[in-house]
Amino acid sequence: MAAAVRFLFLLSLLSTPLIPFSHSLSEAEALLKLKNSLNQTNALASWVPDSAPCLSKWAGVMCFDGIITGLHLTNMGLSGTIDIDSLNQIPGLRTISLMNNNFSGPIPEFNKLGVLKALLLSGNAFSGEIPSDFFSHLNSLKKVWLNENMFTGNVPESLAQLTHLIELHLEKNQFTGPIPKFKQSIVSLDLSNNKLEGEIPESLSKYNVSAFAGNDGLCGKPLEKVCSATPAESSFRSVSEEENANENKLIVGGVVAAMVIVLLYALLSSKNNREDEFSQLGKGSNMDEVVEVHVPSSNRRNSESSRKGGDSKKGGVGSHHGKSGSMTDLIMVNDEKGSFGLADLMKAAAEVLGNGGLGSAYKAVMSFGLSVAVKRMREMNRLGRDGFDAEMRRFGSLRHRNILTPLAYHYRREEKLLVSEYIPKGSLLYVLHGDRGRCHAELNWPTRLKIIQGIARGMGFLFTEFSNCDLPHGNLKSSNVLLNEDHEPVLSDYAFHPLMNPSNAAQAMFAYKTPDYLKYQRVSPKSDVYCLGILILEILTGKFPSQYLSNGKGGTDVVQWVLSANNSEERERELLDPEIASGNANTNALNQMIQLLHVGAECVESNPQQRIDMREAIRRIEEVQV
Repeated sequence: MAAAVRFLFLLSLLSTPLIPFSHSLSEAEALLKLKNSLNQTNALASWVPDSAPCLSKWAGVMCFDGIITGLHLTNMGLSGTIDIDSLNQIPGLRTISLMNNNFSGPIPEFNKLGVLKALLLSGNAFSGEIPSDFFSHLNSLKKVWLNENMFTGNVPESLAQLTHLIELHLEKNQFTGPIPKFKQSIVSLDLSNNKLEGEIPESLSKYNVSAFAGNDGLCGKPLEKVCSATPAESSFRSVSEEENANENKLIVGGVVAAMVIVLLYALLSSKNNREDEFSQLGKGSNMDEVVEVHVPSSNRRNSESSRKGGDSKKGGVGSHHGKSGSMTDLIMVNDEKGSFGLADLMKAAAEVLGNGGLGSAYKAVMSFGLSVAVKRMREMNRLGRDGFDAEMRRFGSLRHRNILTPLAYHYRREEKLLVSEYIPKGSLLYVLHGDRGRCHAELNWPTRLKIIQGIARGMGFLFTEFSNCDLPHGNLKSSNVLLNEDHEPVLSDYAFHPLMNPSNAAQAMFAYKTPDYLKYQRVSPKSDVYCLGILILEILTGKFPSQYLSNGKGGTDVVQWVLSANNSEERERELLDPEIASGNANTNALNQMIQLLHVGAECVESNPQQRIDMREAIRRIEEVQV
């Protein structure tokens, strides 16, 4: 998932389409061979000989700087035979989406494509049994969507062996037999409307009832149907469950935050409106490919020279501008951690963190010991170079313990790199949901209160610094709250709204998922208040909010769940995460939780006019004292 790579190696990969053009032709030929194996290919009219798939923007072909990474052939009316051998000739292929087409017959031999990360076959007529070991060699798979087909037989046991699996949708098929014992931290799960039977594994008991609905033979939590068993079966199950419990104590499950963001918010939006094709990939989450840093070869020498001296007219390290108008090095906006250049990043060992709604992210450890987080952003083209530079320098001047201040940036018209200090504990989303065996236990009530109050203070600072902005933050969610070693929260991805074109902002920023935009087609500082409310409820309940997902499947609608309590103190306590509201919690702590539960509920009032403002929310949060 996060193997070390070298930027120079990535650079050589990125340069490949510009040098050995025959490689692009071989991939083009592979796609043309695939096209010839299909029927009703009118939607693939752009797939023609003597053209490059990435440069010519072939329909459904997703690329990273000339490297084919995905095929999104959704809603194209395709049928016929899928030529797997031709797909095998595309080494960078990581995502295949054939959703809502007319394919039928047994599942094709996608198991020959060992590097796949997402296999999306929803809404076809595939049928028959899937071999139990079908997924055994697809160790990189994170998303498997087989729903709304006609598959029969048992759910393949090999699915439970996919250590990186975070999305599994098998609903509306004819699967039979028991559910395998999944031990992964699956974020989005749906097994409904099959013919499954037997007891739901304990590891899946935390999911919503809807994930298992329509399977009359299933029993056990979270269903109300209690399993009955013979004495022999009970004895066997008790031994099996004891072994399983012991195993669970040793298993570190979960997903890094940026990869869940991968799941939650990262779409690689193209200019020809392909957003709908990715709706089931988890908008804002994800292609999750290796992050490439593409630097024009003519600029490589300049990056090293700028680190040694460089033009200081703009007061930062590496302020050279290339002939084409792109900056050739990193522009330092905050030198508290020292100065460095693009050459240092190119030589650094890098680790993929994942994709989010605003771009790819990775960790880089430079030779002199500094660890940084680098975000690669393609959609920030609203401002020209000088305007963007002014905003970055403004960000670099910010100083607040709960705000992540950028260190440097790299500007190109097509994309930007934003470099910040690496926060080792990761995001709140990961600590709260990603690894309940290790991280979640750290989040006792005093720690959660500290996090909520730190978030509030950070938001108060942003509302002062960016008081003229419609969205002082704009993308407040748990994946953008980083935790340092003392669990002090640090807010990231803030105040990007003025840098983004409106259409891109609407796709990528969480503020546009609030009722403010969905109902009233506008955003305002009150949108940030709503996002704060979701965060408060998420921290108090321990539930993953369904509001973070774009497809309406998975997670918990924390707003409706909290509103359902009807101000009943007993019901309200039932909403709280048992790990902080158990019998060990004293009355004062419980009262504090309920007090903040009310603040969160008032922050998520659907009508912005009736919603409390940020100042009032912060005041009431600060009133809560341990």
